[in-house]
Amino acid sequence: MVVWWITEAAPIAVTALLPIVLFPLTGIFTVDEATAPYANKIIFLFMGGFMLGLAMERHNLHKRIALNLIRLTGTNPNGIILGFMLTTAFISMWISNTATTVMMLPIGLSIINLLGIDQASERGKKRFALSLMLGIAYAANIGGTATIIGTPPNVAWVGFMGDMLNTEVTFAKYLSVGLPICLIMLSITYLLITKVLYPSRIARLSDSAQVIENQLSELGKISKAEKRVAVIFVVTALAWILRGSINSWLDTNLLNDSIIAIAGGILMFITPLEIKKTKFLLEWEYTSKLPWGILLLFGGGLTLAKAMEKSNIVQVVGETIEGNGDISPILLIAGLTAFMLFMTELMSNVALTVIFVPVVIGISVSLNINPMYLTMPVTLAASYAFMMPISTPPNAIVFSSGMIRIKDMMRAGILLNVIAIVLLVILSQTLIPAIY
Repeated sequence: MVVWWITEAAPIAVTALLPIVLFPLTGIFTVDEATAPYANKIIFLFMGGFMLGLAMERHNLHKRIALNLIRLTGTNPNGIILGFMLTTAFISMWISNTATTVMMLPIGLSIINLLGIDQASERGKKRFALSLMLGIAYAANIGGTATIIGTPPNVAWVGFMGDMLNTEVTFAKYLSVGLPICLIMLSITYLLITKVLYPSRIARLSDSAQVIENQLSELGKISKAEKRVAVIFVVTALAWILRGSINSWLDTNLLNDSIIAIAGGILMFITPLEIKKTKFLLEWEYTSKLPWGILLLFGGGLTLAKAMEKSNIVQVVGETIEGNGDISPILLIAGLTAFMLFMTELMSNVALTVIFVPVVIGISVSLNINPMYLTMPVTLAASYAFMMPISTPPNAIVFSSGMIRIKDMMRAGILLNVIAIVLLVILSQTLIPAIY
């Protein structure tokens, strides 16, 4: 499965189906045991998140949110870049970072086109365009790390923690770590791009506000569909964040993140838009855009991890590392994080998470280190691929604009990769122990 995922010999979702065939035939699992992880509650958490995102896209609510947030940044070039990055990161917390980048790119290009009539220098124009494009891609990658549903590696990690260690990671508790590290990394990225590497030194863009106003006027007044989607989205997000308090108030532990996610998704399908025409906020046909392959990938990864655990492969790897002498926990975390980060520059971060996180869990158990301290930085590192256009879809999308050279992306990316490793090691020694 690893070879197939790395070489893309078959679609990653097809590779993820192999355990259903191979594990029963080799006597590792029964068919029931091999198929059970494909219905893990974490998969339904992500499915519900996808449905919420689809409804936002269906009615252009995400675009309205983006334009209104960017409108607050004014006409200062660095302020515009900051606005784009904050907006991209916020939306990427809730919907696919690919979809977020696809939406933000044309808005960014409209702003860049203003430079053609502006009095800025040619060097300043190029640097502004480069900074804006890099800012959008990097913010999309970073923003997804703030919530469990923001990016597939997070969901896979939560699944492994539950299945292999019987440790539940709640939406609110993850957010208390994910959001601060997201904001810190976003701030560093903004400063590095705009102040250190590619400062444009342009005073202002006179017509940028008009571009945003034109796009907003094209959307028209907020529709009742957008209002209803927004209400369901906000209620779902609040339920995730306040789940512990709600359970305490009701004196129960029945409410969990997966139930909340699916309930939010179901509401999108049953909330009427036009009763007479039997139209609803979301029609089932629209779920053709839902990335079913990613959900299968989670199932295959969870089954593979269970098989590795049952056959003691994870334990053997952990004991081998433990047998190599005393290892400094900080050096171990730095090494594992660096390995994940630089490997994800070359292959799917979801597949890599599915392969690598169970091994890291085995290492942490063998060395008697809290698995959270090792696995969470490693999982976050899977989303911090900044160097190559092929590393993540957001990188590839902005690279297609023609405004970024590979050497420009690599120059910024290598610095951000090193900064990310240092930041994640610090996180493993400070915030994660404080929360967990």
